[in-house]
Amino acid sequence: MKRLISAALLLVASPAMQAQKHVYEDLLVMYVDENYEKCLGKAEGYTLNDNTKKDPLPYLYMSMCLYEMSKIEKYQADYPKAARDAVKWAEKYRKKDKEKEFFGNYEDYWAELNTLSMEQGENMYEEGSYSKAKSMFDGMTGYYPENAGAWMMLALSQYKSNLVKEGDLSMKEYVKAYAGIGDIAQLPADQKKLLKNALMRYSTYLGTKGMKDSARATINVGKDHFMDDAEYKMMIEEQN
Repeated sequence: MKRLISAALLLVASPAMQAQKHVYEDLLVMYVDENYEKCLGKAEGYTLNDNTKKDPLPYLYMSMCLYEMSKIEKYQADYPKAARDAVKWAEKYRKKDKEKEFFGNYEDYWAELNTLSMEQGENMYEEGSYSKAKSMFDGMTGYYPENAGAWMMLALSQYKSNLVKEGDLSMKEYVKAYAGIGDIAQLPADQKKLLKNALMRYSTYLGTKGMKDSARATINVGKDHFMDDAEYKMMIEEQN
């Protein structure tokens, strides 16, 4: 949280921020003061105003406020879907910030939102709630399309929902995202963990379809990076 606040404070003085008509110091103050509900309402007003609705930051503040509210008990009754809504508004933010002008300044927030979203998505997947899992991973790819593991989990959720064509398209996006990684070792911890888990699940899925060679090739993708994980190591040894 402190690192998010520091990033926001630095951003106010940045050239990119000054280029916008509004610098949104009011949102920053409310967010820093942990007045999340008031900040949420003010930010939403900006998203509805013709003069500010194209600016990315109000959408980001909505996402960040909802994320924080999802962790606070007093908001649970009025905002039962705060975590999912945080993802939804993050998606809207990313659509407004097509050039990633501000995206890199909030790496800590993306890591936190990724962690929350992937945990919920993986739990839904394991419970057999594939439609809900699909929705969660679809949201993750919406605000962070570079996240290869999210694309693979989206594809798996689609395949499990008998949406084969959609799953194939998501796997194509996974290939693109994976190609952009460069070195898995350099991935943020949250993305690395999701990629590891996705490779294991996808390899298992392929095995159930009798596609042993593809299953082996999939698990071998992480051979040089995830051997410290006992379950991953066991899958490597069983398939090679």
